[in-house]
Amino acid sequence: MPDEKNLSEINIEDQKIVDNKELNLFESLIPVIILMCLLAYNIFFVDGQEWFGAYTNQYILLMGGLVAAGVGFFNKVSFATMIAEVWENWKSVFVPIMILFLVGALAGSWLVSGIIPAMVYYGLQVLSPEIFLPASVIIAAIISIATGSSWTTSATVGIALVGIGSALGIAPGMIAGAVISGAYFGDKMSPLSDTTNLAPAMAGTDLFTHIKYMAITTVPTIIVTLIVFAIISGNIDTTGSADISNLLVSIKNTFHISPWLFLVPGIVIVMILMKTKPLIALGTGVVLAAVFAFIFQADVLANLSDSKFTSITNAILTETNIETDNDKLSELFSSGGMNGMIWTILLIICAMVFGGIMDAIGALAKITKSLLSVASSVFGLFASTVASCLGLNAIASDQYLAIVIPGKMFKKAYEDKGLAPENLSRTLEDSGTVTSVLIPWNTCGAYQSSVLGVSVADYFVYAIFNYLSPFTTLLFAALNIKIRQLVKK
Repeated sequence: MPDEKNLSEINIEDQKIVDNKELNLFESLIPVIILMCLLAYNIFFVDGQEWFGAYTNQYILLMGGLVAAGVGFFNKVSFATMIAEVWENWKSVFVPIMILFLVGALAGSWLVSGIIPAMVYYGLQVLSPEIFLPASVIIAAIISIATGSSWTTSATVGIALVGIGSALGIAPGMIAGAVISGAYFGDKMSPLSDTTNLAPAMAGTDLFTHIKYMAITTVPTIIVTLIVFAIISGNIDTTGSADISNLLVSIKNTFHISPWLFLVPGIVIVMILMKTKPLIALGTGVVLAAVFAFIFQADVLANLSDSKFTSITNAILTETNIETDNDKLSELFSSGGMNGMIWTILLIICAMVFGGIMDAIGALAKITKSLLSVASSVFGLFASTVASCLGLNAIASDQYLAIVIPGKMFKKAYEDKGLAPENLSRTLEDSGTVTSVLIPWNTCGAYQSSVLGVSVADYFVYAIFNYLSPFTTLLFAALNIKIRQLVKK
């Protein structure tokens, strides 16, 4: 298997978007328009779970691909050409797919080994009434980094924080905004997050290059967010006390909590800093977590199955649910393992079908040329990407599609401008991932509002990290700060 760095270079050098002079802009946009219409129909007129089940978006991408193929046949593009381009696209995401499987394995093994529960345990103890809001940001960020899921963070610790903060007399919208800000920071920066894996897969870079480059805009944004929440906390009156003892006792009663558990993520972080290949670093994390599970969590493994080996195997491969005496913690301490990554992997595969056929018929070349004619500058390209992600979050109501479609559409344009692919992957996350929660009819906005019991209108102004992120990425582009150029070897 080629290493990730060489694979990214092959993607940049070899995957050319096909130019088709016979195709006009209207014909190029037909598959996109129909794709958007199908998504809109699914959102506004049909319950997606009843139309095509859980994989509605995947089917819609395949239908978009069929429409693109019809346009291609009309313009005399051969079936073999389309299949060849789809195959090239599939080969380009082989390593990201392997990483996604390992991410699922890592989440499951870190759960049963007690690593994630230990992070939750120590993270909750950061709470203090005087700094409740910035503390909520930090707690949500820690747990979201550990789990790779903003949804899980909000549905568990987020609910607890809203309840605790409300008892202190803090407005629920403020608390929800703090939780969401921290949760989406962690979601962006965690190697366990599906969107953090999806963005570099679409742009053509590797996972850890993406995370390190994304920190350039993400860290300043979260610092500003923390400062704003610290100022807000200093100007509101709180009453009562933040009693989290029940949560802490539940965790201690279920798991053996020890600082030694942090040795595993510490080793993985050191390997990443030493530029170890992602597959090796994540694989090591899975193996070490399995060993630590046998050492520290023998009772947990025994309760999950008759065989401790079967328990750890199930945690890595399939679904695992660890019951506690607290329902919210029981929801948090669950994982889908490798099987939990199937939905995202199928989305990538279907997106590669749509994108590959759009490549083969020359549609992407026509669309990107039209975009470049409007956005002739580097800043214009960044702005067009941000606008596309925001638009798709509003139209498609899905953060995954807000990453997948612009990622495929703009990849060649960034290369033509001499920009490294991590510029695109960072912009996709800064504008696609985090803004989804700001739109009431987006799946993320609807979910967070329902789970936290706070309307989007109430938490919108306090979701500081989420709406500052696209402005930060545009500011860095306008000032030409840390805009990495494409180096061809």
